[in-house]
Amino acid sequence: MSRIWERLFSKNGLAAREIAKKLLLLDEGGRIPKVSDLAQELGIGNGTVQGALKVLEKLHAIKLDARGHLGTFLRKKDTILLKEIAGVGKLVGAMPLPYSAMYEGLATGIIEVSETIVNNIDLVYMRGSKQRLESLKARRSDFVVMSQLAAETEMEQEDNLEIIVNFGANTYVSTHQVFFSNKQHTKIEDGMRIGIDYTSVDQSQLTLLECEGYTVSFVPVNYMQLFDMLLNEHIDAAVWNADENRSKETFTTGEFQSHKASALALKASTAVILVEKDREDVHSAIKELDKDRILEIQQKVINKEKLPHY
Repeated sequence: MSRIWERLFSKNGLAAREIAKKLLLLDEGGRIPKVSDLAQELGIGNGTVQGALKVLEKLHAIKLDARGHLGTFLRKKDTILLKEIAGVGKLVGAMPLPYSAMYEGLATGIIEVSETIVNNIDLVYMRGSKQRLESLKARRSDFVVMSQLAAETEMEQEDNLEIIVNFGANTYVSTHQVFFSNKQHTKIEDGMRIGIDYTSVDQSQLTLLECEGYTVSFVPVNYMQLFDMLLNEHIDAAVWNADENRSKETFTTGEFQSHKASALALKASTAVILVEKDREDVHSAIKELDKDRILEIQQKVINKEKLPHY
C-alpha cells in the first residue's frame, strides 16, 4: 500500500489530487467529466488524466464504470479517502452559544448546507464576539459568525478582516430591547445600575448609547448572567436579546429611546460570516454555501417545523 501512496507524489498522483476534489462533488451513479475536458481544465495531457484515475482506483477511493459512448460513471466513492487524497478537511467556524431558536436554526442551516460542499464544516460555540475573533486570529477557527455591528467594529481595528456572507436583517437576533428588574420601569433613568458585558460588542455599544446623557452606574456582567442579575435585583436594567423567551415572560421590556441605539440595533440583528482576507481557501469554500437554503432551514427551526442539530 505504501508504494501506491508514493504515487501521489508523481505526476499522475498530483493530478489525482485535483481530480479527487472534483469527484467529491459528484454523486455516486453520476457521469464523470470527459478525459479531454479534465485535461483541458487542469492543463495536463489526456494520458495524465487517465493515469490519475487509475491511481484513485488503485487506492480504492473510487470505482468507475465505463459505458462506451455513454461515458464513464462513478459507481462508488470513498468520501473520506477522497478528501485525504485531495488534501481537504473540515473548516471550523465559531458561533455564539445556541441558546435561542434563531442561533440553533442558523447553526443547523450552516451544518446541513456544508454537507453539499467539499469542505464540510464543524462549529464550535463561544460566548462573546471578542472571544470568537481571538479564535479566528489564532487560527483555531477558520471563520466566525457574529453580528454585522460587531464585525464592522472589529474590521475598523484589523485590516485583515472581511465580511464574505451577509445573511440580512433579523437573522442573528430578532431585536434587542431593554429589560428592567422593576416592572414599573419602562426606560432608563438616573441612578440606575446597568448591566454591561464588555466582551459583547453589540450589548456594550447599545447599552452605552441608550444610557448616553443619564447618570447611571455600569455593572460589568457576563451576558449569560443577566437573567439572574435582573431577577435578584443586583442590576436595574440591561440591554438583552429579545429572543430569550423566559426573560420576556419575567421582566418588563422597553424599546430603545436613543435614536443612535435604534439605528445600530438593525446591524446588531444581522448575522454575517467574518474571515481573514488572506485565507483564500476559506473564501472559496464559504462562497459555495447556499445562503438562501441556510436561511430556509433557519426559519424551519424557528417555526418548529424542523428539529435543530449542530
